[in-house]
Amino acid sequence: MQHYPAERLRDQIGILLRQWGMPEEKIDTTTEAMVDADLSGIDSHGISMLMNYDSLMQQHRMDLQAPVRTVTETPAIAVLDAGGGLGHPVAVQAVDLAITKARALGIGAVAVRNSHHFGATGFYVRRAAEQGLIALATTTARVLSVIPTGGSAPGLSTNPIAFAAPTAEGEPFVLDMSTSTVAMNKVKAYALKEQDIPEGWVIDEAGRPVTDSAAAFAYLRDRPEGGLVPLGGSTPVSGGHKGYGLSLMVQILSAALSDAALPGRGTERGDNIGHFFLVIDPEVFNPGGGAAAYTAELIAMMRATPPVDPGTAVLVPGDPEAAARKVRQRKGVPVPGLLLEAIREVCERNDVPFLLQSEEATV
Repeated sequence: MQHYPAERLRDQIGILLRQWGMPEEKIDTTTEAMVDADLSGIDSHGISMLMNYDSLMQQHRMDLQAPVRTVTETPAIAVLDAGGGLGHPVAVQAVDLAITKARALGIGAVAVRNSHHFGATGFYVRRAAEQGLIALATTTARVLSVIPTGGSAPGLSTNPIAFAAPTAEGEPFVLDMSTSTVAMNKVKAYALKEQDIPEGWVIDEAGRPVTDSAAAFAYLRDRPEGGLVPLGGSTPVSGGHKGYGLSLMVQILSAALSDAALPGRGTERGDNIGHFFLVIDPEVFNPGGGAAAYTAELIAMMRATPPVDPGTAVLVPGDPEAAARKVRQRKGVPVPGLLLEAIREVCERNDVPFLLQSEEATV
């Protein structure tokens, strides 16, 4: 598989966003968020999303020039309307606004409506944690792909949730997860690599596992029945009702507060995805760095747990992504051949240069 430096991915993403009419200041924000996903090993939410965004642009369902409008605002909260634009810029604006409010009052919350996909949820909470703040973020998604416990057809999206907290030492604690067993775009990433998916991610209309990644992605994209299972599995016995409940919680936080769309109720004009950001200043609760010190000690305790496999250390959420960033910043981001061809087609369709040439890659 060929590897490309992060800067080359930024250039490729940026040239397409520019062609689609996105303002320059929003391009910087969007490319930063997308490439951060690739650097973090979240291949499903970075440059591989260009095909999805191209499809939305071809259908005239996304407005990259739309200004963000403030619907309501108080000292502690705000609701923003993204105007049908791509989610990354408004998500950064929203979390930064929540950060400002938390600095002033100890807590700040911002909800967003009329948005689109915003990439990896963890990017936004990490942004706050790196400034010494605790953050929670949730979002809905466009595609009905997750089957409610006991059902045979999808009724929810993957509805991710992310949480981050600063530590007294090293990287912040970052939890970023879908409330389904796996994100829909992770199935797409496996299909692009032509790898089978693990059993237990996707089931058909009869509840049977689907492991062929291309067939599984077809269930998620094209078929009315079958789909992803909630976090915990497809039955209450395995705990699937807990993931189902978490997904409903995320839907309420992300969409009920902002008046975004019900699951699957986007329109021809846009998806009306909702986001929610909550930021807390831990110094208001535990002054003198006490919360960050506690979190660092807690993480150290978890990492000190005796491992089942002596050669594999016990990790905490955020460790794999932090490790991936170190490796990929040095060696480049791996891009599978099928994805390269798909990006090439997007570039040709939009009359922009294809920048991921093989001579600039390393194997």
